Amino acid sequence: MAKSFFPTVQSYYEGTRWDYRWVWGVRNTYALHFGYYDEQATHHRAAVANMNKVMADLVNIQPGERVLDAGCGVGGSSIWLAQHGNCEVVGITPVESQVKDALRNARKKKVHAQTSFILADYRKTPFEDASFDVVWALESVCHAEQKLDFYREAARLLRPGGRLVMADTFRKGRPYAEENEFQLRRWLNCWAIPDLDSAAEHEAHAQKVGLVDFTFRDITPHTMRSILNIKEHGDKWLWAALELNKLGIVSDVQVSNIWGTIHQFNALQQDLWCYGLLSARKPE
Repeated sequence: MAKSFFPTVQSYYEGTRWDYRWVWGVRNTYALHFGYYDEQATHHRAAVANMNKVMADLVNIQPGERVLDAGCGVGGSSIWLAQHGNCEVVGITPVESQVKDALRNARKKKVHAQTSFILADYRKTPFEDASFDVVWALESVCHAEQKLDFYREAARLLRPGGRLVMADTFRKGRPYAEENEFQLRRWLNCWAIPDLDSAAEHEAHAQKVGLVDFTFRDITPHTMRSILNIKEHGDKWLWAALELNKLGIVSDVQVSNIWGTIHQFNALQQDLWCYGLLSARKPE
């Protein structure tokens, strides 16, 4: 079983940079997230791009709008929004290497004039009130210890009529029986996720900070191929990683990451979590 090793967000993404780049194909897609599979997007590269389209369509992002990519990774969504939505995008991440990668990727895709990337925490950003038309969060809010902190900052940053859009993992309920909570946390601890909130808890956070028109949709079926793909990678590489870890070639963070792919799937099989898409709006 996995070691009792709990990485921080920074150590997790710094430590798994190679894994995401070469195993998950980030060097080509700039996407650390799951894909949205449908009739048009039937393979990984198309599906991860399609997730951006699904999110953008949900909140009707318009050309010229200013978007905060909260937890931007290596810039994939920011680049997509600049290319396909003709938006001005500011990406923030607490991981220093991701800022450097995102800047380089944006230059490579020739959208550096429409995008910027800085080292920042989405719970407390350096931006003025009402600075953005859209706050965008793709598999990032799960890393917040208190999800309400993210919602407070998002509400502050949104202009009247601005929208929040999020795709992430959500627990199916609370509380769970002790053995089910243990199974869920076996996965979360591996991926530097303090806890998951349920859709109902997210709705309560949105209401508390004054956001309205909350919507939530379970899109697990559309992400199942990504879930299975990452689980298959874990099954394939686990034992080799354990042996290489003994030799000091593979780090504890990398081994923990692989265990996470297996524990995530097991928790899904027990119906402990789902992959969801949500939106909310700041009143005019």
